[in-house]
Amino acid sequence: MDLNNRDIRTVDDVLRLLDGLFAPGADRWTEGGADWWDGFYDDRDKPVPFFVTKPDESLVSYVERDALPTPAGTGRRALDLGCGPGRNSLYLASLGYAVDAVDLSPTAIRWAEERARDAGATGIRFVCGDAFASGTALDGPYDLIHDSGCFHHLPPHRRISYLALLDRVLAPGGHFSLTAFAAGEGGMGSEAPDAELYRRGTLEGGLAYTDTSLRALFADLTEIEVRRMHDEPADSPAFGESFLWTALFRRD
Repeated sequence: MDLNNRDIRTVDDVLRLLDGLFAPGADRWTEGGADWWDGFYDDRDKPVPFFVTKPDESLVSYVERDALPTPAGTGRRALDLGCGPGRNSLYLASLGYAVDAVDLSPTAIRWAEERARDAGATGIRFVCGDAFASGTALDGPYDLIHDSGCFHHLPPHRRISYLALLDRVLAPGGHFSLTAFAAGEGGMGSEAPDAELYRRGTLEGGLAYTDTSLRALFADLTEIEVRRMHDEPADSPAFGESFLWTALFRRD
């Protein structure tokens, strides 16, 4: 038994220790998870619903209802957290936001950059890296942070990292929008209790949340809306699947 490894001194040390309780193949949230996401994004013809070049219907609805800060000509900044192939980044840039789009996967970032070039989009800075690592260039403050599917791939202890990122880079008066797996009928994601996930050593593809749990986790922000995402037909200009929650909060 090695008793010389008693080297936990900080919260980051504890978080890394807890990371190690999951099987390496379960990692979707650290730099080590980039290979898994590269494989996921490598085949662009897979029938994955969110591979479409369409923004989230919730994001579109917030804009149409004037629920977000008006970006045009005001220097507003947005962060697309876990941007994937960049569909929401392109939409936000089209509105006039200066967008930072971050993802772990180099393959996803390359695809997003290609889409941006094809669309003639400007005002997007693509960042390949771990959004929660101190060395990743996300300097804030952001008037809008949008997360379409990143949060539900984090293990329970990394919610601490997520909330710390929001606290650090979301501007006062800024908005945070989220889509995440919904628990219950028609939902997706694991509904196992947090403690059980560590015993199993897996996140089972992602975590499902109730609306009550989302409200509790983001209780330091002011709720504007929490609802099921609307299903969108194939010919819709927006993406939507009812197995997801969509939520909008404001930092006062």
